[in-house]
Amino acid sequence: MFFRRHPKQPKKELLGQILLKRNLITREQLKKALKLQKKDRGYIGDILIKYGFIEEKDVMVALVIQCNFPYIAIDQYEIDFRILTLVSKEDARRLHVIPLERVGDVLSVVMANPLDAVAKEELQKLTRCCIAPFIATRAEIDNAINRCYL
Repeated sequence: MFFRRHPKQPKKELLGQILLKRNLITREQLKKALKLQKKDRGYIGDILIKYGFIEEKDVMVALVIQCNFPYIAIDQYEIDFRILTLVSKEDARRLHVIPLERVGDVLSVVMANPLDAVAKEELQKLTRCCIAPFIATRAEIDNAINRCYL
């Protein structure tokens, strides 16, 4: 029996390269951020924001391009109260997440950083669900938490 080989998937473009191509940062800013990343061990997007090189929305757009994370305008979304009970307000604030919908054992969640494996793993343990991440900015998520959790 013969198996077809799947063509190699193209490598994902690095976040910094996407931001460079979009003229949102300079090479010098990226070099400085990468140097700081080695010391701080953080996400490159967070470092670029922290040092004022870009805004959070710029990183979000780059993550949408890089990883194909779907963006959701959380302020336009009506969330069922029963879904909110899956994640406490305190955990939602701490992890910068808000649950959206549950279908079977899959929970759709809006996250400020869908690449945060620790947060996704913690959400899986808290909810006993597989996590399907969407992306929004921290400010959008914080506003949704304030609006939805009473």
